[in-house]
Amino acid sequence: MPIKSYLVYPVANRAADLQRTLQAMSECEVIPSTSHDLFILVTDTPHEAAEKALEQRLLALEHLQCLALVAAYRDEE
Repeated sequence: MPIKSYLVYPVANRAADLQRTLQAMSECEVIPSTSHDLFILVTDTPHEAAEKALEQRLLALEHLQCLALVAAYRDEE
């Protein structure tokens, strides 16, 4: 079960659109920054293949400027 956290930077003036899109993804928890135009994104997927698929979906988002991985944890089973 990979759990990852990212800093997510939206395209200028599109933060609300990006936030709605991310919140619609069941694997994602979105935490808006209170002092910067960015989000903290925590993802939780059942296995590595699902994590790779989610990452590709995230990178393809129209209103995403930058996705920076901050931390990753994988439960070894």
